[in-house]
Amino acid sequence: MSQFFKITVFIGGFFFLFLSCEKKESDHLENKTEIPISEGVAIHPTVEMKHIKGGTYLPFFGDSSLVNVADFLLDERPVTNREFLDFVKKNPKWKRSTIKTIFADETYLKDWQNDETLPKNADPDAPITFVSWFAAKAYAKSAGKRLPTLDEWEYVAMADEVSANARNKPTYSSHLINLYNEKLREKNKVKISKPNFHGVYNMFDLVWEWTYDFNSIMTTSDSRNAKYDDKGLFCASAATSASDVLNYASFMRYAFRSSLKANYTVENLGFRCAKDLK
Repeated sequence: MSQFFKITVFIGGFFFLFLSCEKKESDHLENKTEIPISEGVAIHPTVEMKHIKGGTYLPFFGDSSLVNVADFLLDERPVTNREFLDFVKKNPKWKRSTIKTIFADETYLKDWQNDETLPKNADPDAPITFVSWFAAKAYAKSAGKRLPTLDEWEYVAMADEVSANARNKPTYSSHLINLYNEKLREKNKVKISKPNFHGVYNMFDLVWEWTYDFNSIMTTSDSRNAKYDDKGLFCASAATSASDVLNYASFMRYAFRSSLKANYTVENLGFRCAKDLK
């Protein structure tokens, strides 16, 4: 599966506008509106959360309408191996040997030596990978947080080191493509590179990241205004228009997301957490 996604990332952008969506529900999902995730034991990661000042932005796909993003909190870097190990120790249902197949595919934590031992030679402070959307969501819930929405993630991702919106800079997309092409970047430690305008690290240079509504953009309606539940996240999305056809880095991200299902796990896919402001 990992090789499949590497190929998808590079060729998916060219064909993404022509993708169609056919929902395929498993027997487990029949006649259900969501897959509940029970409360877990609380965890207390020490990662700093950055206050993201909200505003408006133009989504990569849509009807050229600006979207409002409210102020929120975002982890300054992705969740690490060390932190996810602490989570599974305190919440055994998310261990590799006990997790239900509906929540993760066969490659979940596949590189770990066993249920409670990180991969050989893995850096504990490198981002966690081979985790499903369900596992990421459960981790965030145990930490008293949530996954960022796609709009929140893309809003922060517009920034470079000096400006909140760098998408109009000629080098913005090409720089991101170069980062995406780096091999084994997911093995590197977090917070080695410089933070962006918001003080957030590693938006692009380590892993792809789950969002709460990772593949709900542009299905049968504009999903920013539509209601969705866990079951709907099993459907790859279709696209009809792009706001910037020259931004190939964004095509790559959306193509990758459209190929995912919520129980998939990939060798260079991790996550970070967000939180509402009280």
